[in-house]
Amino acid sequence: MTTARTQQIYIEDTPYYHCISRCVRRAFLCGEDPVSGQNYDHRKLWISNKIQQLSEIFSIDICAYAVMSNHYHLVLHIDVELNKRLKDIDVINRWTLLFSSNQTIEKYQENTDITNAEKSKAIEIIATWRERLMDISWFMRCLNEAIARQSNKEDKCTGRFWEGRFKSQALLDETALLSCMMYVDLNPIRAGIAQTPASSHFTSIKERIKAYSKKVPTQRLLPFEEDKTKEKGKNISFSIKDYIKLVKWAAKSIQNENEPSIPESIQCSMKKMGVNQKHWLSHIQHFEKHFQRIVGPPELLNRMSEKLGLWWIRGSSSCRSLYLTT
Repeated sequence: MTTARTQQIYIEDTPYYHCISRCVRRAFLCGEDPVSGQNYDHRKLWISNKIQQLSEIFSIDICAYAVMSNHYHLVLHIDVELNKRLKDIDVINRWTLLFSSNQTIEKYQENTDITNAEKSKAIEIIATWRERLMDISWFMRCLNEAIARQSNKEDKCTGRFWEGRFKSQALLDETALLSCMMYVDLNPIRAGIAQTPASSHFTSIKERIKAYSKKVPTQRLLPFEEDKTKEKGKNISFSIKDYIKLVKWAAKSIQNENEPSIPESIQCSMKKMGVNQKHWLSHIQHFEKHFQRIVGPPELLNRMSEKLGLWWIRGSSSCRSLYLTT
């Protein structure tokens, strides 16, 4: 039985989530169809552009993404503080970029011939829109529906494009976040469609490496700690230099059939990240297999299981082996 979406998003516990959507029957509807020979790679750009557009409208940041031929990954950060600071007019302007307004809201904006009842209703509507602007389900709905419509129009057909609901994983701390981001960034390497992270098209790691080489912050990705242009609390507490170094080493290790030796500099980066170097590479290659709906250190998992009334959270043993123990 599927789990209700409200039981998969724990906004009071973590703002970070890993989301995955797959094409129906996992068909290559965003790549080269091996049966027809038709190439749909241009749809990857559609998805990438739509992700950027929605991140500018919603109170949601993009930590990592990878658009593949039959699915895509997103690692999202819900910016609760930004959402609280939005003025009512900002909420209206953002929401109406996606959906039409209504007469009550228009009268509220004009502030003419509006009754107290209509004003109360307008305030209620704006509060609902504000909540939706930091709702991952609404973000994913706006992304998936737009791509499905555009693709079906191109194919001159109707019907499902995506394989039902998107899957989500809650990431309880930055160790889980960084491990998941690396798993997402390494998708093209594991699939054998890219040789290096820098040549992995339609991924966040390609954007980050390009920005880092030019010594400029990324424009549409949640930045790492070196970027001082962002407000406090909006950065990932890890070095972008160490992150890129780890991803590049992991990419080479995945392609190497022999057991890789770990250079001292990589061991230091792993220690900073707080992961167990013995199991880390396996975990970031098979993140979805090892971890289920909640990923985090054992003490936080125990707290979550008590809160949710569960005696056990699937993937707990993998979480214990992921973290560096002292």
